[in-house]
Amino acid sequence: MYTIGLNTHKEASLYEALPPEKARALCERFEMHFTPKHGSGLNMAEIEIGLLGRTCLDRRIASVGEFTNQVKAYLARKNEESNWIDWQFTNEKARIKLKSLYPTI
Repeated sequence: MYTIGLNTHKEASLYEALPPEKARALCERFEMHFTPKHGSGLNMAEIEIGLLGRTCLDRRIASVGEFTNQVKAYLARKNEESNWIDWQFTNEKARIKLKSLYPTI
C-alpha cells in the first residue's frame, strides 16, 4: 500500500512516492491535468463528490450491487431536493477567460 500526498497533479509526485517502475506504469496509464484552485465548476463537482462520500460511502460496502444501490438512493434524495448550483461561469465569460482555447472564426 502506497500513500501519495495531495500534490498529485505532476508526474514527479508519483516518482517521489513510488518505486520508479510503479511510477512509470502509472504515468503511462493516467493523463495528468492541472486543477485550478478556484475553478468554480470543478469545485462544485468536488463538493458533490465529497458529499456523496461522506453521506453514503463512509463505510465498507460489501458488493458492487450494494454500492450501486447506495449511490442510486443518494442521487434520488439529492434530485428530490430543490438545491441548485448557481452556475456563474457563462459561455461569454469562458470565451474571454479561455480565449486561447477557443478557435478563431
